[in-house]
Amino acid sequence: MDHQDLRTLRLLEEIEKNYAPSQRDLARKLNVSLGLVNSFVKRLAHKGYFKVTTIPRNRVKYMLTPKGVAEKTRLTYEFVQYSFEFYKNARSSLRALLQELDGRGGRRIVFYGVGELAEIAYVSLQETPGQLVGVVDDKRAGERFLGFVVKEPGELSSLSFDNVLITAIGATTAHVNRILQEQVPMSKLAWLEMGV
Repeated sequence: MDHQDLRTLRLLEEIEKNYAPSQRDLARKLNVSLGLVNSFVKRLAHKGYFKVTTIPRNRVKYMLTPKGVAEKTRLTYEFVQYSFEFYKNARSSLRALLQELDGRGGRRIVFYGVGELAEIAYVSLQETPGQLVGVVDDKRAGERFLGFVVKEPGELSSLSFDNVLITAIGATTAHVNRILQEQVPMSKLAWLEMGV
């Protein structure tokens, strides 16, 4: 499932909630620019996925058409399939990676990144002798995740670990560079080599 299909699905879901969001509201919820939402709305309305009607105070209301409902259903099915494949591939890859780390004596693991991949990594870690000793994320520091208070990258030195597993999705090079700034040797870093 590509980004455009995912955005289409999210937009159709927001419209189906049957309220009158502004394009600015949609841009904020979808985390995209206002201009992109505007072109997306025009394109999807042109395809007949929803109708645009004017309501008082110069506002518009979007109403899904039967064609829009069918497209949302198709995209939801695709998303579920994609999510299942992502989970299955991530579990398999993480299992192999964690076994490799364990074989090198890397049993005390820090996750770098909070989110779905970290949750999958935690489930995978339960099948090994490894132990999660901390969670680090520069954007979610102070929050709780998997029973741990999330730490900032600068606090890595306060943790006793054998390896840092990058569980943040995307921008692996940036994460590696950020961890290396904290004087963590490259030999202690691990991440998935898959298209996640």
